[in-house]
Amino acid sequence: MAVPKKRTGHSAQGKRRSNWKATKPTLTTCPNCGQKVLAHTVCTACGTYKGKAVSMKGQSAQPVVEEKQEEVKETKKRTRKSTKKAAEAPVAEEAKVEETVEEEKKEESTEDKAE
Repeated sequence: MAVPKKRTGHSAQGKRRSNWKATKPTLTTCPNCGQKVLAHTVCTACGTYKGKAVSMKGQSAQPVVEEKQEEVKETKKRTRKSTKKAAEAPVAEEAKVEETVEEEKKEESTEDKAE
């Protein structure tokens, strides 16, 4: 392995690094909202990329989001129906039991009064 015999001076180091520069990132304008955006990235203001709505930011993403929301609503409806059916049966039975208990109490109170 090669090892330098002498230390590199500040001047030589600086001359070597003179062309080692950071470049400014290229900015483009969003075709949807007109805001400055980094090239090849999703617009942070409206959530579009190459004219298509990608994220849920802004109102322009609504068409894509609405389709997904409809799918979610359908699945929720399916689960709600199954849970409602399961939940309705015990509730109906409990209501009947409560009604019969109340009727029995009324009958007992009327019998007590009659005596």
